[in-house]
Amino acid sequence: MRKYLSLALVASLAFACSPEEKTEVIDYTQLSDEERLEVATEIAQNTIMVDGHVDLPYRMKVGGFTLQREVLDVSVRTPDGNFDFPRSKEGGLDAPFMSIYIPAGLQQTPGSSKALADSLILMTERLAETFPDKFAMAYSPADIEKNFAEGKVSLPMGMENGSALEDDISNVEYFHGRGIRYITLTHGKANLIGDSSYDTVRLYNGLSEYGEQVVAEMNRVGIMVDVSHVSDETFKDALEVTKVPAIASHSSVRAFTPGFERNMNDELIQALAKNGGVMMINFGGTFIDSAYAAGANKVREHLVNYLAENNLSRRDSAAQAYIAEYTAANNPFPTVQRVADHIDYVKNLVGIDYVGLGSDFDGVGDSLPTGLKDVSMYPNLIAELLKRGYTKEEIEKICYKNIFRVWKAVEDYAASQS
Repeated sequence: MRKYLSLALVASLAFACSPEEKTEVIDYTQLSDEERLEVATEIAQNTIMVDGHVDLPYRMKVGGFTLQREVLDVSVRTPDGNFDFPRSKEGGLDAPFMSIYIPAGLQQTPGSSKALADSLILMTERLAETFPDKFAMAYSPADIEKNFAEGKVSLPMGMENGSALEDDISNVEYFHGRGIRYITLTHGKANLIGDSSYDTVRLYNGLSEYGEQVVAEMNRVGIMVDVSHVSDETFKDALEVTKVPAIASHSSVRAFTPGFERNMNDELIQALAKNGGVMMINFGGTFIDSAYAAGANKVREHLVNYLAENNLSRRDSAAQAYIAEYTAANNPFPTVQRVADHIDYVKNLVGIDYVGLGSDFDGVGDSLPTGLKDVSMYPNLIAELLKRGYTKEEIEKICYKNIFRVWKAVEDYAASQS
């Protein structure tokens, strides 16, 4: 224990000194993996960490009800999922953006998308109200800083799928009033705003006219424009319209996943950097490694055939045991190093000021890489970055300073319009 404290103290002193006072800087690349993880854990605990996308609200709504308890209690350690309070504190996660996720299928029923958004927002608020010593709502960087000082996990909110705006532009201001601080313009299908990367149908070849109005209104009221999930043309159109920096709340680098439009190619990464925005790296296996995607498809095909041949359903205990064993043995899970590769790629292409973390925890199932299976494991990623020569200042930018810069610019522009 004392070895850990002394190492952490040396690290903090090395970074706290001014250039004139600094006599020695630790070369973290020369430490052992164990020593580096100790330093990484200390950094995670003492640095604000923002994650651009955690799907807890929808997990609570869909998977939270059991016969044993009325609702999923994430104030204590949970046996499943990727997020709860104890693991969040262990990993140093201070501000996971709660994803107010709206399935694209609801677009067919007017009013249902907005109703679900309201329901998930209310559920998030009740989490903070029920456990005020552990969670707190956050509507600005200043709120997160205050909650961090009090040891609470902040719950800022982003709405995943602008379909909840329906066809009423006044809903942009309405949802800002409800606490939404970014809106992902589309999700799995084109909506009234624009085209989606996952949809083969291109209704507008980019943003619709209504979508242009939505982006302008988001600027006016102070909601960040999120270009994750949109088609390449919608992405470009959104950057043309917005007057402030945008974000990609949970997207990764397409160079590692050729042909996967959901990720960002070099042109889009460079455009977002020129806009002053930030790209928040998704941890999901299919997002970070094409080999995993191909392997997962083979595993999925095998399991479907196995279940059919043995007349089993996925709920059968024998099936679950086989699925777990076969998946563990045959899925080519990427590792934490691959997530660091994506961060490296963005840093090398456009600079450290334009990259952040957007895990998609509780939203990408069991595809998460080895070493980043839940929110307790962020120090593993920080340790890998230290091993690659990243400085504490660079890690702070990745963890929160880059997204705070964008968020404050959006706030300042909105304040100038009032």
